[in-house]
Amino acid sequence: MTQDEIVSSTKTVVQGLEALRSEHQSILGGLSCSLQAAHQEKLDSQLLEEKASLIQKSLEMIELGLGEAQVMVALASHLQSVEAEKQKLRAQVRRLCQENAWLRDELASTQQKLQASEQMVAQLEEDKKHLEFVNSIKKYDQDVQNEESQNDVSNKEKNDDPTVDLFPDEDKFDENRKMGMSQVQAQFAMVQQANAGYEIPARLRTLHNLVIQYASQGRYEVAVPLCKQALEDLEKTSGHDHPDVATMLNILALVYRDQNKYKEAANLLNDALQIREKTLGENHPAVAATLNNLAVLYGKRGKYKEAEPLCKRALEIREKVLGKDHPDVAKQLNNLALLCQNQGKYEEVERYYQRALEIYESQLGPDDPNVAKTKNNLASAYLKQGKYKEAEILYKQVLTRAHEKEFGSIDGNNKPIWQVAEEREEMKRTNGAPAPYAEYGGWHKAAKVDSPTVTTTLKNLGALYRRQGKYEAAETLEDCAMRSRKEGLDAVKQAKAAGILEAADRRRRVSRDARRGSQESLDSSGQDPDETWSNRSQATPPSLRTKFFSALGLQPPT
Repeated sequence: MTQDEIVSSTKTVVQGLEALRSEHQSILGGLSCSLQAAHQEKLDSQLLEEKASLIQKSLEMIELGLGEAQVMVALASHLQSVEAEKQKLRAQVRRLCQENAWLRDELASTQQKLQASEQMVAQLEEDKKHLEFVNSIKKYDQDVQNEESQNDVSNKEKNDDPTVDLFPDEDKFDENRKMGMSQVQAQFAMVQQANAGYEIPARLRTLHNLVIQYASQGRYEVAVPLCKQALEDLEKTSGHDHPDVATMLNILALVYRDQNKYKEAANLLNDALQIREKTLGENHPAVAATLNNLAVLYGKRGKYKEAEPLCKRALEIREKVLGKDHPDVAKQLNNLALLCQNQGKYEEVERYYQRALEIYESQLGPDDPNVAKTKNNLASAYLKQGKYKEAEILYKQVLTRAHEKEFGSIDGNNKPIWQVAEEREEMKRTNGAPAPYAEYGGWHKAAKVDSPTVTTTLKNLGALYRRQGKYEAAETLEDCAMRSRKEGLDAVKQAKAAGILEAADRRRRVSRDARRGSQESLDSSGQDPDETWSNRSQATPPSLRTKFFSALGLQPPT
């Protein structure tokens, strides 16, 4: 017999024994009454006592049988629970084995990257030594530099330097910078979800970073199949209704959104929302994150009315779980304010931005970048309503705080840029000419404060001054913004130039004959010509570097 059959038979026997016990108890009760009556009437009660004794023994045997049957049933139940626990542990062991294999693969990949990085560092150290050597002997190339400079001047009007076209323009630089900010925000959102009760596995965080890297490079043909394969594997191992599957759906939806595939992204986010509501509960921060992603998607499609209730629900969840003064609540308020602004609900917009500003200032401090960003957003809302004075006050607050952070407290000799701009405007109206440029020419360096928000504020306040007819003040601020932007572009060009110089070094190794004159100069200096030329042939000549950086409008590095 199987275990289930034994348990079933035992339960049937227990029922019969319980019925038999009831009958014996009733018979024993009747015999007890008869014995009492016989004792009262002084009759012979020996036969009744024997019957009562037999029935009592039979009742004891029945009780013993019932006890043994109950032990068997309890033992069978215990064995079932042990078997279930064993199956659960086996499933957990299989999952841990899968994660261990995944982590081994990641470790191997990381080790390969580490080795490649170490090789690159070693190569860069060698390049640095070559450059230092070239810098120490560049005085011997003066004649060659002069000759090449003269040739460059004579041919400058005929041919433009083709290397200029290799660098992005300013608009592309802004796009790259914005893309970098969106990646940081996405990763920040992932971390927040991980800290909210549902811990995202390490392999999904690694996969998310890898997908973001491919998407930022425009390599969607790699990012999308990678997400789909991971999603398929998760559904096979964990089932469709699992929080990890919802996380993977969110990642794939963000990739589709970057490709402007809004319909596919919306379907994935709705599916992820249902899974998270079912598995994590309707008031979980991960649910709020999915609602926010869906609201942003609708906002990009212009469906502001459909996006607003989703954003409000996400706000309610975050207020309930995180508290009304949490920075994530302020971020949600910013998103909600933007949706209302696109619908012309300016009273709600001001209320949401002001509340977000209070949270950021109280929780993160006045120097947090989100404070300046929120003030810019609120000022934009004021501008759309024609409230120029209120917008101007906010812009000045941002610039004043940036000035204090960069140059210290404000006094008569340490003025913020907006005050200098207004003084130049007033001086031009009074004297017909503004103050000399040198009085404020170094302030634009303050625009490099941690984020491009200060540069944006300079542009916005300059545009506001222009509306008010303060053209000199507007030009002052716009010039500072342009200088800050140019410095950011120069940094990008410097990185690009380093790569192009490396390619030029390789070409120089092939065409050594063009530098024979420099070799002769080195021979006359008393150095070993072979060793010196061998070292110099692996680095770009200073004369070529000078011409290259001059064509880019940059100062050559020392």
